[in-house]
Amino acid sequence: MILYLHGFRSSPKSHKAALMAQAMQERGLASQWVCPQLPASPGRSMALANHLIEQAVQAGGMQPERDLAIVGSSLGGYYATCLAEHWKCRAVVLNPAVYAARDLATQVGEHTLYHSNDPFIFLPEYVDELAEMAVGRPARPERYYLLAAKGDEVLDWREMADWFAGSRGHILEGGDHGLSGFEQWLPEVLAFALEAG
Repeated sequence: MILYLHGFRSSPKSHKAALMAQAMQERGLASQWVCPQLPASPGRSMALANHLIEQAVQAGGMQPERDLAIVGSSLGGYYATCLAEHWKCRAVVLNPAVYAARDLATQVGEHTLYHSNDPFIFLPEYVDELAEMAVGRPARPERYYLLAAKGDEVLDWREMADWFAGSRGHILEGGDHGLSGFEQWLPEVLAFALEAG
């Protein structure tokens, strides 16, 4: 199973999520693709992700260490790291937030989603939730695949490279936070996510 976790203000309609969903469908693996709309609350987002994983374990005997990969973009990359450390599974992190509580503290207030006009409020207590769920550096960096763009205009690629030192993946020259040109890396990302653990 691949569980895709989108970033702050994003949705399952994001460019990267749509590309991955299509690629999974083309491989006949649509049933192994899960990409929920995450709530604004980090605590509720993590509860939802854990529930989806637990459901898959109970329904089909999925073994997370072998059968699960979590893909996370930006804030979703922070969630993916927290989950991967707990479930001891593979994770693909795409321009991930490393210090989410610090970085999201500036986002307290009302926002709209990128792919709709639906408003939501990012509350001050959500920053506390991010701080509480923090995990240390990956216990096994080889279980991670990092794509970090030096041209990321939102987050510092050097923090990503430092945090995920020893992981697979690429530090990209240029690029941007949304990882335009993600198509180029999609086959490699999917190969990593789908390999048996």
